[in-house]
Amino acid sequence: MTAHAAVHSNWASLVHPSGDPIRLNHTDFVAIDRDGDATYDPIYRPQALYNRVTNGFHANNEAFLLQEVATNLPVYRPDAGPTDFHLHLPPGGFQLVLVTSGLFTFDYDGLMHYVGPGAVILQSAIVHRQSSYSWSGLATDANLKTPQTVVPDPLSMGYSGKFIEAFITEPTTFPNPTVVHSEEIEEAETPRLAWSHPFHDRPQDAGFWFQDPLALDALYRPLPAGRVKSVMPVHVRDLGIEAPSGHLVTGHIIATDPRGQSLLPKSALSAGDDTGLEKGEVVVYRVIRGTAELKDAAGKGFELTTGDSVTFGRNAATLVGLGENTQLLRLGLLKDMDNLRRWTTAQRDEIDGLAGRIITRTAARSQRTQGEPVGYLYE
Repeated sequence: MTAHAAVHSNWASLVHPSGDPIRLNHTDFVAIDRDGDATYDPIYRPQALYNRVTNGFHANNEAFLLQEVATNLPVYRPDAGPTDFHLHLPPGGFQLVLVTSGLFTFDYDGLMHYVGPGAVILQSAIVHRQSSYSWSGLATDANLKTPQTVVPDPLSMGYSGKFIEAFITEPTTFPNPTVVHSEEIEEAETPRLAWSHPFHDRPQDAGFWFQDPLALDALYRPLPAGRVKSVMPVHVRDLGIEAPSGHLVTGHIIATDPRGQSLLPKSALSAGDDTGLEKGEVVVYRVIRGTAELKDAAGKGFELTTGDSVTFGRNAATLVGLGENTQLLRLGLLKDMDNLRRWTTAQRDEIDGLAGRIITRTAARSQRTQGEPVGYLYE
């Protein structure tokens, strides 16, 4: 038996996590993470600083991690620059990216995506690479204070690249195998490859999802009057992630225009569907800009400002108000998350050790920007 075949003989025991069940916190808890208390740490690579929603993560049984990723070094430095080709294998295969400033080039399974503020990517255990990003040249303190937005405009695109990222559980607890190291990438060929492997742990119908912020399905629609109080009309954008996540998480942006301006790309053809805003065994809010007012189950109010987050049980808090020029991310964690399990430490280490041997099929695309949908080799 060859060494490669020997690896394959063990894969059956690694395809699905066999660790402890994931359990959302179904109590009436409220956990607030303030921007003023945030730390930015280069946890995974030197050019990226990570600001984690730590209190919410721990209060929710470490089931769901939201973090801000801020690029902080120029792409041309030898210790920064493009990433290698890798994949994340979180429970449920869930990774969400919402770009909030600057520009990025992401390669997902051989297909390039050039994205800026407001772009949404949901990917499920797909081989990918970040091949470029914008950097403003500002010092770290100034760079971390540049405004963020989910509406594309020339000013926000000129800042350093930042995005909001979410995983089910936490990246150090699940496999993140490297398929091709940066120094081994052949720029003329390797980036055109689509890859498949047997280690998906995603619900039926879950897969890749990309939403352009100016697409018709991303337009903001008015919320019914009185649903949320504000001096400006309140609009909602459905990020469209519920179905492609395998019905694990819903996602919306609730937003208002600046006074006297029309900033949000809107549709007046129909009202916003606010039924999605009722979903979530646990709810996570993140203020991208502006202010939001909430009240807890006892009726006590609290305010969130730019960079603040709150994580709470289904009935533990309610959004009651938005300031002008506010953009608020809402994620609803659905009960199907309770059907997932964590990877064991042994499984994580063994899959990480497979590296490039994890790939079972490859195909080259004729064009970097055309071809079959991302992830088509898995179907």
